[in-house]
Amino acid sequence: MTSTLRTLTVPLDVDSSSGGLPSFLVRDDVLCWSRRENGLVGFGELARFTASGPDRFLEADIWWRHLVIEADVTDPLELPGTGPVAFGSFAFSKTSDFESRLILPEIVVGIRDGQAWLTQLTLDDVELTEAGALATLAGWLSGESGTRESAAGELTAAGGSGVGHPTSSQLLSFSGPKTTTTASQLGDGKVTLESGSLSEAAWKQAVAEGVAKIRTGKLEKLVLARDVVATLPDGVNAAKVLQQLASRYRECWTYGVDGLVGATPEMLIQVEGRTAQARVLAGTLDRRDAEGVDGSPMEYAERVLAGSEKQRHEHEIAIQSLTTQLAPFSEAMNAHSEPFILELPNVWHLASDVKAELADIEGHVPTCLALINALHPTAAVCGTPTLVAGELIRELEHMDRGPYAGPVGWLDAAGNGEWGIALRGAIIESPTTVRLYAGCGIVEGSVPDAELAETWAKFRPMLESLGISN
Repeated sequence: MTSTLRTLTVPLDVDSSSGGLPSFLVRDDVLCWSRRENGLVGFGELARFTASGPDRFLEADIWWRHLVIEADVTDPLELPGTGPVAFGSFAFSKTSDFESRLILPEIVVGIRDGQAWLTQLTLDDVELTEAGALATLAGWLSGESGTRESAAGELTAAGGSGVGHPTSSQLLSFSGPKTTTTASQLGDGKVTLESGSLSEAAWKQAVAEGVAKIRTGKLEKLVLARDVVATLPDGVNAAKVLQQLASRYRECWTYGVDGLVGATPEMLIQVEGRTAQARVLAGTLDRRDAEGVDGSPMEYAERVLAGSEKQRHEHEIAIQSLTTQLAPFSEAMNAHSEPFILELPNVWHLASDVKAELADIEGHVPTCLALINALHPTAAVCGTPTLVAGELIRELEHMDRGPYAGPVGWLDAAGNGEWGIALRGAIIESPTTVRLYAGCGIVEGSVPDAELAETWAKFRPMLESLGISN
C-alpha cells in the first residue's frame, strides 16, 4: 500500500440518554466491539488484510505496523482505541480454509468510561475536519449510502449548527433510519433449526470417543464443538442481533466482524500500555438447572459448580495453559488463587482473571498480535496437550470451525487492543441463514448427554437474539 494513512480524532459530547454504543448499531455491516457502555463501532472499509496458515497472526502484525508507522495522526485524546484502529477476526485453526482478516474502517466511534470520540480515517488526499467527520458519521447512521449530506441536514434540523454540521450530542442520540415493514415484505416461511456437521447422536459418540482417548493418557482435556444451522425466511437483522446481545449480555464482549457476531464471556488478551489482562473460563452450569432447587441460585452454583472436582480440574488446566504461555512475555503476573462464579443470563461459569506486566524484549514490548500468536489456542478452546487435542478435534468434529473459537477484537497504533475468543456466536452465511457454534471441555469424567445439554445452553444467547426459542 503506497498511500499514507491519515486520521483525525475529535471528542464527542456524551448524552446520558443515548444508551451508549448500542445506539450506533444501526447497520448490518457494522464493525462492533462493546461491553457495558464502553467499546468501539466502525463503519465502512478503507483497507483489508487477509492471511491463513500458521503465520496468520505475525503476518497481520507486520501489515498493521507498516500501515501505521508513517501514519499522519491527529489525536488529542490519546486513549486506547483513538487514532488508527483495525477490527479483526482470525481462524481457530492454522489448517482452516477461513481467511483471517484485519479491517481498517472509514469511521470509528468509541466510548470509554464516559468519554466519547469520533475518528475519521482516510488514504486519500482529502482534508479532515471535525465538521466533515461528523457529517460522514451522520451519513453512515442514516443507513443510506450516498445520502450523507441529507442525513446531516436531518440531524441538524433539531437545533444543530447548520446543514452538513450536526452536533456530536445529536449524533449520540440518533436512532438510525426510520423503516416500516409491511405484510407484503414479510416471508411466509417457517424458521428452522437443523444439525450441522454432525447429528446429536453422532456428536455424543464423538464425545465418548474423546473421553476414551483421555483415559488412555494421551491427553488431559479436549474441547469439542458442534454447529447448528438456523434458517430465517424473513431475513437476518445483524444490527438487531448485536443490539440484543449488547443489552442482555452486558458482562460479555459483544463483537461483530464481517458477518461473525456474538457475545463472548472470555477475554484472550487485553493490552493497555505495558499491562496485559485475560479472563479464563472453564466449567459451566446451565441456569435452568437451578429451577426449583432449595436455596438461592447462586448458592446452588457455588455448590454444584465450584464444588465439582471435574469442573475445577477443567478450570485448572485452562489457567495453567494461559499462564504458562504468557510467562515468557511478562515481568510479573498474578491470577486469582480461587476461581469466581461468573453469572450470565444463560449459564454460570468458573472464571479467573489474570494480569501481567509485559516485559521489554529486545527493546520492544510485545504487540497484542504477537501475544495472540503465543497464546492461541488455549486449553479453554482446544485442550491439552495442544497438538494432540488439535489433531483429535479435526478427527472427531468433522467440520472447519472457521473463526469460531478464534481471536476476535481490535487493535490501535499505540499497541493497545482487546481480543476475545469468538464464543457464543454465529456466522451469518446468507441473508436468511445463520450457522451457530458451541463447544464443551471434555475431561475424563465427561458424560455425553450432559455435554450435549451444555451446548444447547451455550447456543441460547444467539438463538434468543435471533428470536428462536429452544
